[in-house]
Amino acid sequence: MFSYFSTYEFKHLHISALTHFSMKNPIPSRLKIFNGHLITPSQVLKDGVLVVENGKITSVGTQNIEVPDAVEIDAAGQYISPGFIDIHVHGGGGCDFMDGDVAAFLQIAQLHARFGTTSMVPTTLTSTREHLLHTLDVYEKAKAQNTQGADFLGIHLEGPYFAMSQRGAQDSRYIRNPDPAEYLEILAYSKSIVRWSVAPELDGALDMAHHLRQHRVLPAFAHTEATYDDIVRGFEHGYTLATHLYSAMLGVTRRDAMRYAGAVEAAFLIENMDVEIIADGVHLPAPLLQLVYNIKGPDRTALITDAMRAAGTEVTESILGAQQNGLKVIVEDGVAKLPDRTAFAGSIATTDRLVRTMLQNTNIPLQEVIKMMTATPARIMSVGTRKGALAVGYDADLVVFDQNIKVSKTIVGGKIVYSGIN
Repeated sequence: MFSYFSTYEFKHLHISALTHFSMKNPIPSRLKIFNGHLITPSQVLKDGVLVVENGKITSVGTQNIEVPDAVEIDAAGQYISPGFIDIHVHGGGGCDFMDGDVAAFLQIAQLHARFGTTSMVPTTLTSTREHLLHTLDVYEKAKAQNTQGADFLGIHLEGPYFAMSQRGAQDSRYIRNPDPAEYLEILAYSKSIVRWSVAPELDGALDMAHHLRQHRVLPAFAHTEATYDDIVRGFEHGYTLATHLYSAMLGVTRRDAMRYAGAVEAAFLIENMDVEIIADGVHLPAPLLQLVYNIKGPDRTALITDAMRAAGTEVTESILGAQQNGLKVIVEDGVAKLPDRTAFAGSIATTDRLVRTMLQNTNIPLQEVIKMMTATPARIMSVGTRKGALAVGYDADLVVFDQNIKVSKTIVGGKIVYSGIN
């Protein structure tokens, strides 16, 4: 179980080191964080010390070593964790990645960094081909300018190749079957696509998976009416990740009095299938969060926000998708819903809420919850050799938080991008 430490006031940077933070050189060449509880891959080290040099972790331990010319941060008894990695996020802070402008991308990256996210995979929604290509263009520009928020790991295309019956809040006007001429053009257009969510039972979806793998794009199954057998075939062709498990997919169904296993059961039974879950406590209640963990474990389960633009705001009405032509939604009970309340329309969670929800509603140890928010999503997105762990040689993507998972520092590549209490 999660063990609590007494609350400490987070101390400011040492005055003598402030010169490292000039506008000309905002990233300190050396950074030392001490007096914290380091969440490492193997254990939680009390009174830990972590050293960063040129954006990389160079030392992890319990000896309070001298680091000449380092900016020093006293963690004041709080936790020091790998930065949170969100591999499925649509928006936040009043913006959506489908808004089609660089400012929206940057605002979302900065908003989520306040809550501990150090890396994210910006995610699209079902749209026209033209809108999708424009979003890919904007991503490239935003990535080049993103210096104050969570790092972009590539873009995730969610749709438009979905089952109409499982569309959820995806816009039905744009849902269609995989078209090789279309998706091959899109794959050739941008090298920044790292993941594509598709309903694997659709005509052409299995062939599409082969093309995705050839382009080093991760095929994931989503918004699907696939049965168990469909998912098994999809897995054999490359669909190795379940997009927001339970949401927009079938479980056990009955046909002519016979029961059939669905996509949910297939995700559980296929040993090497990865799953992601929206752990906001609303999309999945506590018993299902515990069930996923008990079956898949922390090495196969990634926590995601699936956050839309209302995340980090206090609004009661919002828009899912592009501001100009998106879907109107309401925000209540800690989640976005369609106005008629027939379905959820995305989450308003931030990554700190995911960690907090898992700790408060399950019996999963802190270290394993953190793995589901860091190392596991890093491995799924093929960045696990440089992100997702407090280990020597890894990117200095770090988050400092208290016993209530309130974030006080977020550091991306050795640079402090957020400092304060939300």
